Amino acid sequence: MYEFKLPDIGEGMHEGEIRRWLVQEGQQVAADEPLVEVQTDKVTAELPAPVSGVVRKLCVSEGSVVPVGTVLAILEDSAAQQGDGTAEAGIAEMRGDQGRAAEARGHGGGSAEVHAVPAAAAHSASTAASPRGRRALATPHVRSLARKLGVNIDEVPGTGPAGRVTEEDLQRFVAALKEAAQAAVGGHEADVAALARADRPAQPTREGQAAPRTAAAAVVKPVPQGAEPVEEVPLRGIRRRIAEHMVKSVQTIPHVTHVDEVEMEAVDALRQRLKPAAEARGVKLTFLPFYIKALTVALREFPYLNASVDNAGERILLKRYYHIGVAVDTDEGLIVPVIRHADQKSLFDIAAEVADLASRARAGRLALHEVTGSTFTVSNVGPIGGLYATPIINHPEAAILGLHKMEPRPVVRDGQLVIRKMMHISLSFDHRIIDGAMAVRFTNRIKALLENPDLLWAELR
Repeated sequence: MYEFKLPDIGEGMHEGEIRRWLVQEGQQVAADEPLVEVQTDKVTAELPAPVSGVVRKLCVSEGSVVPVGTVLAILEDSAAQQGDGTAEAGIAEMRGDQGRAAEARGHGGGSAEVHAVPAAAAHSASTAASPRGRRALATPHVRSLARKLGVNIDEVPGTGPAGRVTEEDLQRFVAALKEAAQAAVGGHEADVAALARADRPAQPTREGQAAPRTAAAAVVKPVPQGAEPVEEVPLRGIRRRIAEHMVKSVQTIPHVTHVDEVEMEAVDALRQRLKPAAEARGVKLTFLPFYIKALTVALREFPYLNASVDNAGERILLKRYYHIGVAVDTDEGLIVPVIRHADQKSLFDIAAEVADLASRARAGRLALHEVTGSTFTVSNVGPIGGLYATPIINHPEAAILGLHKMEPRPVVRDGQLVIRKMMHISLSFDHRIIDGAMAVRFTNRIKALLENPDLLWAELR
């Protein structure tokens, strides 16, 4: 018998939530076939079987949070046949160690060779290659992409290692579906997702939002006559982690929020002047890189805003590096990828990195090291709207800056009523180590840098 345990995935993570079992007791599994979907603080990954055999017992129920080393399942090793390294590679990918992942799969630093398959052949061979009831091998990114496209990934023929479905396999399959659909309707474009969604149960959604990609299904329970129906949605995955993190932050840190407003005319004019240069580099220049650069300047001058409290050691840790967390709204909840050493990067570098991290956060493709280690967090909700809010600090940090809606407002300048593009900012801070006066001075410094962005260049090192 083989005891399949929750592995140590590094980065200080000590436990994981069992999101979903992908196999059943008594089922025959092949080495490297996905067994279970596990959620850590910010990363979801499928853990594959390290051996071929029969699943004799599932030891942990879905929704349970268990420490590293817990026996998750017991497998009867039918032939003592080890996998091809995909299990170790999967753990390495969660850690963000792509070199180790490639080495574990035996591919060195390169990628596996994918042989071209004609589109029509891909469609016709799908049933034979991946019959219903057989779960395809695929990375979380490929599964996420398949869900976006409305494709049942179990029907896609895989050409990767051990028959794994690659992104190229998925693209060929979609192209084949389109070709078949166009032929069926006389050459007109067809809805590929509709063709591929056969027998797929509908997922409940919150009003105005897409269904979470891996959220547990909601249940509407029957109620006695005269009572109102209640929809129950299990608190799972990232939403559960967010809830735990927010409660810990509020219970540990005495929050105070200071609000001010910033005139954005000058930084907007500078952004407009720099946009052609950014576009020439393939970069979309938003306001966020300007905020981040202003933050790094102010944080150097006010180190207590870039700190954390070590309660056990009774000390304050002043961090002399600047890793800025950027809150990203995704279908599954708020993810905070990190711009490391933001003070050492240009506006264009930060703009490109923010776009890349945000895109991969929404696709569920971030590695663990990309969502940990921030020293200060910024929450830019302005594009969504809202006058101002009181953001909750990303524990164990000492402060968080909220950026809100930018709009023309009447203000008084030199005794005259004029219209200016204005934005509220709100700084929530840890009152154990930051006094109100320090918080106001810090906010004033950010305001001065944004209202006179030429100062940003003067502060470059």
